[in-house]
Amino acid sequence: MADIAETRAAPGSRSTAGALASLSLAMLIASLSTSIANVALPTLSVAFAASFAAVQWVVLAYLLAITALIVSVGRLGDLVGRRPLLIAGLALFSTASLAAALAPSLALLIAARAVQGLGAAVMMALTIAFVGETVPKERTGSAMGLLGTMSAIGTALGPSLGGVLIAALGWRSIFLVNAGLGAVALLAAWRFLPAAMAAGEAAGIVRQAMAAGEAAGIVRRAAGVSGKARGRFDMLGTLLLAATLVAYALSMTTGRGHFGGLNIALLGAAVAGAALFVVAEAKVASPLVKLALLRDPVLAPSLAMNVLVSTVMMATLVVGPFFLSRGLGLGDAATGAVLSIGPVVSALCGVIAGRVVDRLGAAAMIATGLALMVAGCLALAALPGLFGVAGYVAAIILLTPGYQLFQAANNTAVMADVDNNERGVVSGMLSLSRNLGLVTGTAVMGAVFAFAVGTGNIAAATPEAVAGGMRFTFVAAAVLVVVAGGIALAGRRSA
Repeated sequence: MADIAETRAAPGSRSTAGALASLSLAMLIASLSTSIANVALPTLSVAFAASFAAVQWVVLAYLLAITALIVSVGRLGDLVGRRPLLIAGLALFSTASLAAALAPSLALLIAARAVQGLGAAVMMALTIAFVGETVPKERTGSAMGLLGTMSAIGTALGPSLGGVLIAALGWRSIFLVNAGLGAVALLAAWRFLPAAMAAGEAAGIVRQAMAAGEAAGIVRRAAGVSGKARGRFDMLGTLLLAATLVAYALSMTTGRGHFGGLNIALLGAAVAGAALFVVAEAKVASPLVKLALLRDPVLAPSLAMNVLVSTVMMATLVVGPFFLSRGLGLGDAATGAVLSIGPVVSALCGVIAGRVVDRLGAAAMIATGLALMVAGCLALAALPGLFGVAGYVAAIILLTPGYQLFQAANNTAVMADVDNNERGVVSGMLSLSRNLGLVTGTAVMGAVFAFAVGTGNIAAATPEAVAGGMRFTFVAAAVLVVVAGGIALAGRRSA
């Protein structure tokens, strides 16, 4: 059996660095494309003579496609093979980016962005899933930290890179850059990512296992080899989940923070869709998401914590700009510079967080990361009022490493013992929970801030009122992180 393990491990060990590089680049460009288009919205409004509400769909179409489809493409990767699907996703992303760059109308640009989002969903779901196939288990935390770092770099780089490109070459250049980077990532994935086990190799492993008399090994390997052939893609579940997630995302983002009748209707549709999805998944032979996964003592708490923590982190992007500009009186350039500190710190500490997880264990680092986040939230509530910009920066420097430590540890804990045939869908669920937290945080934390300020027109609020809203919001955020800590503790006891 040692010979078998060496035979299987050798190809992966030879190309681990190249595989990680290709996965990191895929994560980088998926995150870059999320933020790079935001800075182009005013330019697009002029170029297509369209309203701001219309050009916002250039960003929204991309995000909705990712949110709606990320679990489904993860499951599809489990069925058809993750390497071919990731390569197809990179090819689709690159082609859609080129189509967006050449789009003659706003409608075609929005359609291209939606297709680009589908490619990005594949990239985001399968990069995390691939870690288990390319990296030794004792280095999983470092790999997760690296992917977190690349995501942070992409998010931070998008606005500045987009601004430079638009000023120098026009808005089409931001999509041409995506097309070029996607092509490079495609070539790297083709060259370095390990191929799925071939039928001949599988047969050889079975024969060797039989010779060794290991019937259990035969059964486990047969399940892994033939699982893809037996499963069928759950199209009904995919449609129901996509419709549910789109309705929920729209309910949280429509109306620019004003929760009216349309938002309530969309939220009701999302609830109804979720109920139908659960009923459908209980009846099909090969469900998109096995409902037993949602009762897993490790996965279920991890998903809930991910939603809560991402909701809290979104508050820094929703509330931070108002506080810095209205509460502290900073100009646009200074506000942007201070806001960039969080992503920069996140990029710097991601790999370090992953190594700490490998050394000290995922469970302990989940608790440590959440404790740092509670301290960071309380610091954001107190320090800016006492020390101004310096207090805000100090609090962010405390909060952000806690978030990166939590993310690396949480992803490592979830993916450590996932069955190979479920790795894609579980990875997609992790990414989805993060996206849902970000979407929810936009609406919920924005509403909490507006309530605490005491007016819907925050631009007209006094600096004192804005500072009070800041304090209240991040005390509430600290409470949410404490709840996440309680979920972590309950999950450990259950496990």
